[in-house]
Amino acid sequence: MTAARITLLHVLLTPSAVFARWRDETPSAARIFFGMALWLLLCPPLFAYIGTSAFGWHLGVEPIELTRRAMLGISVAYFALLVFGLFSTAFISRWMAGTYGAKQAFGPHLALITIVGAPLAVGSIVHMYPHAFLNVVVLVPVLIWSMYLLYRGLPVVLETDQGRGMLMASALIAYLLVAWVGLLGVTVVLWSRGIGPMTGA
Repeated sequence: MTAARITLLHVLLTPSAVFARWRDETPSAARIFFGMALWLLLCPPLFAYIGTSAFGWHLGVEPIELTRRAMLGISVAYFALLVFGLFSTAFISRWMAGTYGAKQAFGPHLALITIVGAPLAVGSIVHMYPHAFLNVVVLVPVLIWSMYLLYRGLPVVLETDQGRGMLMASALIAYLLVAWVGLLGVTVVLWSRGIGPMTGA
């Protein structure tokens, strides 16, 4: 299996082989992004748009219906945030590399984050029925699986020892948690000021 032939099924079913292949071949950032990451990033916004169009948001008992313009705006913003999250996490990972004795090339860092995020992209099919409780029930175990892949794959792809790899993976998770909380805070402030989707037909 060469890096050019790695598919989503390989990433999901044989992640260890993918980790080893990308360690050996050092993929370029462009090949990783246009070959796999871009298509994975498109899945959650697309599923969310389809699900919201058909069923509305279920945050409580009654569904929240949104206008087509609002749904499209949310989906585009969702995609933009995912792209930013992918690249910012890969850049943070590369920035940490010197401290933890890991590879400095950007491609392997982007490849690692792509592999780690693949289960979440596939699990986002649950957005097809955007009920808050259902999404939490499905995505929390998927998130745990992604964290496992990060801890397991980082030392392999970035060629550092297990101890340093565990510390680096923990640091990346801390960054993601802080970024997530910050995003929630910004969202609350914007929506409280009337900047957000308006319900309607």
